[in-house]
Amino acid sequence: MIDIEQVKKVALLGRLELTPEEESQFSTQLSSILDYFEQLSELDTTNVQPTTRAIELSNITRLDQQKTYGDREALLDQAPQRDEDFFRVPKILNTDENN
Repeated sequence: MIDIEQVKKVALLGRLELTPEEESQFSTQLSSILDYFEQLSELDTTNVQPTTRAIELSNITRLDQQKTYGDREALLDQAPQRDEDFFRVPKILNTDENN
């Protein structure tokens, strides 16, 4: 079982401020977690391939293709501010050399 001093050391390393109640609670919880890992270490994993997750996943992505939007006027009409064929947006870069 993990004692309070070990919990305090982990909290110090993690820069966590724990109350005495939390230290006691985490001592019990961390001990349970380590007991579970002890159970897992008893399993025979000789023929088990290493994986990063329990089920096989792959990202579903689409090709990045340029497409022209069909109704340009309708799209531009949705802008809060418009400048002819462009969206007008607030200036975000400071061009003042002193700042």
